[in-house]
Amino acid sequence: MQEAFVGGWAQESHWSAGVQGSLRDLNHRFLDLAASRTDAWAAADGGLPLRLARQVAPLSTAQRAAAAECPYALFDLRFDDDAHWRMRLEAGAGWRVTEAPSADDDMVGFVRLALFYAWHVASGAGLKAQLLLGMNGGTAAALRRTTVHQLPSLVASEMPNLSARWSDCSSFWHTLTDAASRADAAALRRVQLYGLQLAAAARFPKS
Repeated sequence: MQEAFVGGWAQESHWSAGVQGSLRDLNHRFLDLAASRTDAWAAADGGLPLRLARQVAPLSTAQRAAAAECPYALFDLRFDDDAHWRMRLEAGAGWRVTEAPSADDDMVGFVRLALFYAWHVASGAGLKAQLLLGMNGGTAAALRRTTVHQLPSLVASEMPNLSARWSDCSSFWHTLTDAASRADAAALRRVQLYGLQLAAAARFPKS
């Protein structure tokens, strides 16, 4: 099953430079956001665990850019949770500004961009949403039925769900930040493949 998943990734290798470049930019922006929140956001429930934030914080801009080159999202907004997104997309219009959790402009801006990117990717054909974001088919289909003007109303409800992808896998994040800090291209390539394995394992869990 994992071979089928990686095979699907290879078949989608024709992705536009814009899709890939936007994902790299989002990954880099996420790492910058995480590095600046070693005390507040990182310690909150649903945020990047403090241990991981402290691994990212020492990296230079160039090193974070190298880490961001992964061909999949390093951030997550519960994209694998169909029930969560079904509820959000049905109730999104009911959110009001006064209900929004407190957050600064950087976090609001990132979540807005991530949602627009997810909507754009899900709107296309193929496995892009599944491969790039770990999104289930039901969520991708629901986003395809969502109009672009509905997306801003989702930002407030999704900010508490922003987290690092595979945040419970310390070996992935340790390997990624270590390879980036040493500018080790071979090690970065290996950790990129490691991420593909984690993505495949999440999609096809062992029985």
